[in-house]
Amino acid sequence: MSQVESSALRQTPLHARHVALGARMVPFGGWDMPVEYSGISDEHLAVRTRAGLFDVSHMGEIEVAGRDALAGIQRITSNDASKLKVGQAHYSGLTTEQGTFVDDLLVYRLADSHFLLVVNASNIEKDFSWIVARTTGVGDVVAVNTSNRYALIAIQGPAARDVLQPLTGVDLAGMKYYWFATGEVASVRATISRTGYTGEDGFEIFVAPAYAARVWDALLEAGKSADIRPCGLGARDTLRLEAAMRLYGNDIDDTTTVLEADLEWIVSWTKGDFVGRSALEAQKQAGVPRKIVGFEMMDRAIARHGYPVIIGGEPAGVVTSGTQTPFLKKAIGMAYVPASVPGNATIDIEIRNRRAAARLVPLPFYKRPRK
Repeated sequence: MSQVESSALRQTPLHARHVALGARMVPFGGWDMPVEYSGISDEHLAVRTRAGLFDVSHMGEIEVAGRDALAGIQRITSNDASKLKVGQAHYSGLTTEQGTFVDDLLVYRLADSHFLLVVNASNIEKDFSWIVARTTGVGDVVAVNTSNRYALIAIQGPAARDVLQPLTGVDLAGMKYYWFATGEVASVRATISRTGYTGEDGFEIFVAPAYAARVWDALLEAGKSADIRPCGLGARDTLRLEAAMRLYGNDIDDTTTVLEADLEWIVSWTKGDFVGRSALEAQKQAGVPRKIVGFEMMDRAIARHGYPVIIGGEPAGVVTSGTQTPFLKKAIGMAYVPASVPGNATIDIEIRNRRAAARLVPLPFYKRPRK
């Protein structure tokens, strides 16, 4: 990377902490981000068995408010935001007229007429323009890009609650999955959300950027007894893939519909019209031409994003995500294949000019044990 390119990258409020901890930094979505500290495998296993700490301050925040804010959210997203209580969040899709993804996002209901949307880092400006354009004329709706007002820290893993609880008066045990509350963390005003992108239990903490380092340091100190690890984007990717969570830009984008991505559960057919509804209804009636599937490698090989999928000797799809997983100790991945392919089929993946066998398996690859 040239000096000019490096200086053009944005930095999170925790950038100095990452450098001091010896993280390997890489460009990601226009940001200079840690990809690993102690190693992807070590960090991955820490989250699966103990606790890991992530800086996800590169994610974007867009607030939508006004008398008709709910109507605006209902128009631009696929899920039914009217079912959200104040203090509750859900996963949804920001959809095009063709039923494909502008982005995937979390929708938080801060008040009856006030919502917070958390979007992917590389899509912030695009998403904001899309939202403004498609809520104009809905009524009293105002959208504001408030990304600079937030730092976002995620603590994930089976020990996450025990690490965080001594630092806050919020009752974490009483907080349900995909709910949130305001309070303090390490004497810093914060919003704590029981959400994450790893397949483990955990929390995401919104704080003002000026106080992010205080909260980060307090969590690392409180987590010493749990042998907590600071974690980078590498472990975040392998963890989310084990849990079969879709990654925008790999598994979903503006060429893949919500139904093809097997995410119909974030589509509300009962809430009324929304952008892309008619296209999705037509595809549901006709049947999807392709579908996303999970696979395990049978041969000793690792499939990566972009590798061709071969079925019956012919090109039939493409790998969207793939890795060797530290916890499951398998080479796994996801790919799009024709909808007619059986769920237990054997496929080939072209890896560096040779074909390696894989078998389709149900998703997700990993489900955390329920207590």
